[in-house]
Amino acid sequence: MADRLTPEQRRLNMSRVRSKNSAAELAVRRSLHAHGFRFRLHRSDLPGKPDVVMPRHRAVVFVNGCFWHGHDCQLFRLPATRTDFWTAKITANRLRDERVINDLAKLGWRIAVVWECALRGRGRLDGETLSTQLATFTTGSMTRETISGVLSRWGTPQALTGLPAAEVSQTE
Repeated sequence: MADRLTPEQRRLNMSRVRSKNSAAELAVRRSLHAHGFRFRLHRSDLPGKPDVVMPRHRAVVFVNGCFWHGHDCQLFRLPATRTDFWTAKITANRLRDERVINDLAKLGWRIAVVWECALRGRGRLDGETLSTQLATFTTGSMTRETISGVLSRWGTPQALTGLPAAEVSQTE
């Protein structure tokens, strides 16, 4: 299927996709701030420039867009055009994410990843659930946390901790 937009229109649309201060990132920051947490943003001295850094708790939070990071949820769909390009791009993003998380862990940081599907879409979490999970991670001792929407791509229950649907018991 051909792209409905001209190359110039597509370029304009893509140039407006935010990498910092997205709506999802602002929602996570509001939630943390409402719980009394103070933080720094996009520290360039840390691998991957985490979206939120809480030095006091030695914790960082990444807010990942489901499309750009290839999350297995209802918000991700591989484009029908230029599939080789998009597959390579998303795979490279996932590999970079994995490398950055490992580098941060080696430096002693605790890492949380909040997926866009936790904040919007049919399976989004309510604000209180998201806030509670972020606060629990921040003050707790878990080294890694993943927060995603309640539904997987196929509409089956998914653990609130973001385990892939295949790892979740079908009896839940």
